[in-house]
Amino acid sequence: MRVKVLYRSGILWLWLALAASGIACVYAKHEARKLFIELQGLESTRDELNIDWGRLQIEQSTWSTHGRVESLAREQLEMAAPGPAELVVVKP
Repeated sequence: MRVKVLYRSGILWLWLALAASGIACVYAKHEARKLFIELQGLESTRDELNIDWGRLQIEQSTWSTHGRVESLAREQLEMAAPGPAELVVVKP
């Protein structure tokens, strides 16, 4: 009689362990899917930021060309290249 009780309680614990394991497996799969969706969103944001960074680099290189810097120096700062009479050669 006592063996039947132990047998039944053992089976009951096995069923409970099996159910808990199944629920844990479903929960883990759900969390993995949520994290994967978040990862895809973050990768999309990263790609957009990389595109913006490339555009900003192109814009910076456009604004810092030698010709533009020289024309701004001439117009806004009234700078000019020195003439031959204004050059001083220093010998060591």
